[in-house]
Amino acid sequence: MACISGGSELSFGTRALEEEEHMMGPQSDLRTDGVRDVGVSLLSECVILGNSELLALRSEGDVIIGGLFPVHYLVPNSQNTYNSKPQNRPCNGFDDRAFRWMMTMIFAVEEINRNPALLPGVTLGYHIMDSCDHIHTSLRALLSLLTHNSGWCLTGSPITAVIGLASSSPTGAIAHILGPFRIPLDDYSRYGIQAFSHQFRQLGGCLAYHLTIPQSPTIVEIGAMADTLQSSKAKVVVAFATYVQLLELFLELAARNVTGIQWVASEAWVTADMLTAPQLHLLLQGTLGFSFPGVYIPGLREFLLKVRPKAEPGFEFHNMLWEEVFDCRLEFTADPSNINGNDFERVIEQYDQHESKLNTHLKTYEGEKRTFLFSAHENTIGAPERPVCTGSEDLSNVHNSYTELSKVRISYNVYKAVYAIAHALHDFLECGSVGDSTAEVGCKGNSSKPKEVMQLLGYLKMVNFTNQFGEKVHFDDNGEPVPLYDIINWQKDSKGKIKFVKVGSYDGSVPVDQQLQLNQRKIVWTGGLSQVPGSLCSDPCSPGSRQARRKGEPQCCFDCLPCAEGEISNQTDSTECAKCPEYYWSDKRKVECVAGVDDFLSVYDTMGVIMITLTLLGVVMTSVITTVFHHFRATPIVRANNSEISFLLLVSLKLCFLCSLAFIGKPSTWTCRLRQAAFGVSFVLCLSCLLVKTIVVLLAFQSTGPGSGAMKLFGPAQQRTFILCTTAPQVCLCAGWLSAAPPYPFRNPTYQASTGKIVVECRESWPAGFYLVLGYIGLLASLCLLLAFLGRKLPDTFNEAKLITFSMIIFCAVWLSFIPAHVSSPGKFTVAVEIFAILASSFGLLLCIFVPKCFIILAQPEKNVKKRMIKSPR
Repeated sequence: MACISGGSELSFGTRALEEEEHMMGPQSDLRTDGVRDVGVSLLSECVILGNSELLALRSEGDVIIGGLFPVHYLVPNSQNTYNSKPQNRPCNGFDDRAFRWMMTMIFAVEEINRNPALLPGVTLGYHIMDSCDHIHTSLRALLSLLTHNSGWCLTGSPITAVIGLASSSPTGAIAHILGPFRIPLDDYSRYGIQAFSHQFRQLGGCLAYHLTIPQSPTIVEIGAMADTLQSSKAKVVVAFATYVQLLELFLELAARNVTGIQWVASEAWVTADMLTAPQLHLLLQGTLGFSFPGVYIPGLREFLLKVRPKAEPGFEFHNMLWEEVFDCRLEFTADPSNINGNDFERVIEQYDQHESKLNTHLKTYEGEKRTFLFSAHENTIGAPERPVCTGSEDLSNVHNSYTELSKVRISYNVYKAVYAIAHALHDFLECGSVGDSTAEVGCKGNSSKPKEVMQLLGYLKMVNFTNQFGEKVHFDDNGEPVPLYDIINWQKDSKGKIKFVKVGSYDGSVPVDQQLQLNQRKIVWTGGLSQVPGSLCSDPCSPGSRQARRKGEPQCCFDCLPCAEGEISNQTDSTECAKCPEYYWSDKRKVECVAGVDDFLSVYDTMGVIMITLTLLGVVMTSVITTVFHHFRATPIVRANNSEISFLLLVSLKLCFLCSLAFIGKPSTWTCRLRQAAFGVSFVLCLSCLLVKTIVVLLAFQSTGPGSGAMKLFGPAQQRTFILCTTAPQVCLCAGWLSAAPPYPFRNPTYQASTGKIVVECRESWPAGFYLVLGYIGLLASLCLLLAFLGRKLPDTFNEAKLITFSMIIFCAVWLSFIPAHVSSPGKFTVAVEIFAILASSFGLLLCIFVPKCFIILAQPEKNVKKRMIKSPR
């Protein structure tokens, strides 16, 4: 949605609803409540500086009604030098439609004067001037209107009420002048576009832009506005402006072949015939807008067709109409002696100024009989001269906005406004001042003429009558008439011409749910379509995404971004995504939160299957080696270095392999407690056996002979005790750890954002316990490596210390690399790293220590004798 409004120099960048209810209602004092009761202290006499007389239609009477109408719509830009008196330059662009409004006011006044039942004995008069649809000219015309032939200031003005003005900005300026003096003037919808924008946003709408049409726009300004309309995605444009202000913009858009815009028109141009030219059909077909109800006023057409040009003062507007309608120039021959000197000078001067079009001018002096000639030419330089009007032209043969009277709308408002003033004046004359006791009881019979016309305003606010068309005319508490509109749609007929078709209505006097009546099946939208057009800066964001506002653009302009993992939006055009509860995750479409998928090292995972296979392989190999050792337990290679320790080492290795199975599968309370304890005790038992073997090897080669004291001090009993003593600390540590702060299964959502899964793991209540277990294993491994390294060069054919050295190097390398890998691995890979370290170190011990012995037992039995086991010293 977008808005276009007319503007002027003093309109603060905005423009109210144009011509909406502008011919009705006493609202000026309602707009100036702050000064309505303030006493006014003015000079008793006003002095007119210079010649400020302007063109006017006047008829004197007992009570004078003022009128201001935009008979011209182009005001020349003033270029004041401040070195000389500013000149009043004439307005350009004659509007025959506004002239019809002016003549309708005269028609209504004369009709009332002929009515003996309304205002008997009182004659209405009128003073009507041209406002030029501009603030400055409106104010100048107002002051000239109120002070005409009077030495008094506004407080003594003969004008009782003012009707007219078709634009809100001049109306607002006039209302500020008239308000404190309680001279009625309509000021309806001065801030209409602000009110519309506010209510439109409250209903969820969005304004893509708001353009203000300058009073006299340049080509550059028109082009800039057309660029905005053409580039914007907003395809519904509400235009609050007069048709004259919009014409140049529409012509520019039509020249660019811009289509697809659904125009919503204000009353100011919704029935403007000027905009129905064929070159504008593609642009404006389907326009929708509000218009006042149209009626046929009996006798108005005949009255308007009686207009004839004359050389007399007061007929200047008639002459302008004649030249405009028939495209000719008027030439009058007159006797200046029949014309008042001042009036004659004024007529000559006004025609000299009129639209800057006079190209010939002959002036006569008082008392001298001369011929004077008035003529006008086209604005275009070098255009052919207009023919002279014959005077026999007939308005009844003309079809334009002046003569089209089948259903008048704004003219009807002018007509009602005059009658409202007349009825208020009638009540005033019969009842006196508002608030008198006679008024309270419905007084009658007071036929005296009004002495304080400012009191008329109170009666105008209370006026209530039904006119000849059956419409009840009255004002609400705010001084505004009850809104009554027809909804007009621009449709092409069979001849290809634009017709204004009524497709609905709005009646503010009925209940809210019945006020708007609209027949959507009759509406033809832009481009001749039957479907309601869409006007979206951005397409709606589907569920699973959210709006992302574009910087510097209206709120309806946004990008649609998909919701992040773990967030959802289940509504269209969501402004933000909702985060799923803990342990829940968004589905693929990001529209629903589903329970998070538990992730752990399963026996069905490829990695789990590989780990189980390696574990079983290690267990089988250990069992086979144990069987071989048991079968050849009497051989020297098995008996050497305490075969009992060798079998205990094989058992501990089998336990090391089997403890890795506790890490595979979904963690539970018991597996979390078992896995670390089994791992810690099994490896300590294994390393204790290796440490005993290493010590025995070193002591054996340091002994001087069999039965030496060293071997007796570290015999089988001592070896068992040593293994028990080195294993006991680890057992105690694990027991205390598991009893005080055991590990427990935990669903870790940390990786849910990246994987969409919840890692089920064993969380350490006391992380230091695990590192103490691992540290003790490292201590035994380091000690064993050190001792084995010292005995690697002992003179033995089968040096077991050398094999232990190799196995310890592998063991230490595996577990040193395990720590950083364990810390950095995410999710279930942490468990996989630990299993890999267990299996790798276990296979290293098994292969380095026992496979070489099995090879000799099975493949080289000749070496499995005592003599070959001991290397001869050199």
